[in-house]
Amino acid sequence: MANAFEQINAVTAMNIRNIPERWSSSLVAVLGIGGVTLVLVALLSIGAGFRAALEGSGSDDVAMIMRAGAPSEMGSFFDNNAVTAVTNAPNIQRNANKELMISPEVFGVVAVPLRGKDTDAQLPFRGVGPMATQLRREFKIAEGRMFKPGTTEIIVGNGASQQYLGVEVGKKVRWLNTDWVVVGRFTDDGGLAESEAWADAPVLQQAWRRGPTFQTIRAKLAAGSSLKAFKDVLTKNPQLTVDVTSEKQFYIDQQKAMSTLINKVGLWIGIIMGLAALFAALNTLESAVASRVREIATLRAMGFGAGPVVTSVLVEAMILGAIGGLVGGLVAFLFLNGITSSTLNFASFSQITYAFTVTPVLLLLGIGYGLALCLLAGILPGIRAARMPITSGLREL
Repeated sequence: MANAFEQINAVTAMNIRNIPERWSSSLVAVLGIGGVTLVLVALLSIGAGFRAALEGSGSDDVAMIMRAGAPSEMGSFFDNNAVTAVTNAPNIQRNANKELMISPEVFGVVAVPLRGKDTDAQLPFRGVGPMATQLRREFKIAEGRMFKPGTTEIIVGNGASQQYLGVEVGKKVRWLNTDWVVVGRFTDDGGLAESEAWADAPVLQQAWRRGPTFQTIRAKLAAGSSLKAFKDVLTKNPQLTVDVTSEKQFYIDQQKAMSTLINKVGLWIGIIMGLAALFAALNTLESAVASRVREIATLRAMGFGAGPVVTSVLVEAMILGAIGGLVGGLVAFLFLNGITSSTLNFASFSQITYAFTVTPVLLLLGIGYGLALCLLAGILPGIRAARMPITSGLREL
């Protein structure tokens, strides 16, 4: 066994030392694997960014209250009586001014041009009250100021300002037959709120001509209170027909369909492109074996076994694959990580902004993908090298 390991080490070391002499064919294999890995990691980073934008948006101690059976905020509806009934429920936190931390909100979408594209997309437009900012723990005004209640001033999320045209601070936009002035840009730690524009709820109700109605109600639970107890109180109230979840769970449910779709598409594209890269790597390794026919035959004549020869070819293949996977992953990280983009939120049929997120797990996945492809590509050349007759190899020029 020790002799076999020594042979493997010797042959593998020799193959690795000779890689620079075959730099052109080796570079083709590395770039091919790197390109496939780049595409795979880029696609999966979309899902990771989308998931981070939604899952990172919610809080476990904020209750999300919607009409029972509503598939999304767009399908929910509350009148003032329902809002009053929720407000009177126990276990709602009060702030330092003894005000209940509850936020009835208006929600819809408006068509706004996307930057760099000759098309409009649906921008989420939310009407909020004074407590809305206190219920988003990471909310900050990054530029300008908060809108004044009772006016047609609005603030726009950081992600929306990067993706939509004409919503910069100081701009005037016309939505819902109303002129709105953008007075502020806000951040929310990359969360879903950054995909939205906000206005004063009563003003937005008038613009939409919906009357005194709301789509959702957020309420911060008092310290030590459980969501289940709060939910039981509301669902047992005959005045209400509601579903209650934590804000965090609401956003997790919202992202499941999209993340699943993105991940499946990414994997299928990676598999299809991987087949092309597999043949490129196979051709590279076949060429490497063909160029070393006499060398391999000489080793076999010196007593080196078939196993060490096969192993050496596989190790060389995996080294090239690992380098290619690392190169592809690093390119994705350096040039894509953090770039803001947008996609359709199937739950509300509106655009949601997110940032490409290349995680350490995706980098390891890229390296592992490159290893696997080149391992498969190295099997046939390795077997060919091991089965080559010694006498035929020694006669090669």
